[in-house]
Amino acid sequence: MKNGLSTVHLSDELPLIENLLTLRLTVGFLGERNQHHWWPSSFFEASARLFLDPTFPKTANLARYHGVVEAARRTHDEHLNVGSYHLFRLPEEMEQNLHDTIKGNKEAGRGLHFTPDKDAALAALMRICGDDIIQASGPYMVGSIGELEKPSILASVASAYVAGFRSGLRTLPYLVG
Repeated sequence: MKNGLSTVHLSDELPLIENLLTLRLTVGFLGERNQHHWWPSSFFEASARLFLDPTFPKTANLARYHGVVEAARRTHDEHLNVGSYHLFRLPEEMEQNLHDTIKGNKEAGRGLHFTPDKDAALAALMRICGDDIIQASGPYMVGSIGELEKPSILASVASAYVAGFRSGLRTLPYLVG
């Protein structure tokens, strides 16, 4: 992410972890209370910065990231079967890699400094999935966790969220173990 969510895209050249971070940050922002209110958090709002920056002077971005991920994770977990995976609950090794990347990668950390723009974020998600929008609501299986590295699976995840955000119906794409 360079200058905010308007530049978000998935890349075949980037590792899976960085593409997952892009999706997490974009969907995490769009699902927050002041956008689509799918989860009750506001970690990307100015008021959150006023609280987090002085409280966590060196790790505010990491706290912001984990806050929005946890809020989204709880919402997904409430509606999905135990044992299923989703954008905000992945295998432990992958979760650790995501944490390490956001903690140690200055470029990934910059993505947490964007000026929130709901329309730009939704447009970014639409660029990820292209014209193939999955019309679904509620839990929606997009594949298996073993297929996560396929660009088509990440595009399907993005597509399901786009459909949900456009329609106003909470859509929760998930992967089976």
